[in-house]
Amino acid sequence: MKQNDDFMLEDLDDEKTIEFIKNYLPQELKGKFSDDEFYYFLDLIDEYYTQSGVLDAKPDADGYVDIDLDKVVDYIVKEARKDEMGDYSPEDILFIVQGEMEYADSLDE
Repeated sequence: MKQNDDFMLEDLDDEKTIEFIKNYLPQELKGKFSDDEFYYFLDLIDEYYTQSGVLDAKPDADGYVDIDLDKVVDYIVKEARKDEMGDYSPEDILFIVQGEMEYADSLDE
């Protein structure tokens, strides 16, 4: 049962993250992406962090890890094309990546 609880908590966190990102997006991007796309993007962001070694990086003196947003965006655009999810504008995806980071930062406050 514990595993089911973990999955439910992850789903709830993803829902909160997606709602935050939707509110973070500029007006012209609101409504452009489906919830399925947002879940897909979040999965790719997690995948990038895991595969790139970002999660293993040592924080700086202020406790931050430097993340190259352009690399995250490039990864998402490339994977989405490879997975035949669509061709996404790097500029649009950057807002999503920034929104996800802003949400994560808001949890630390």
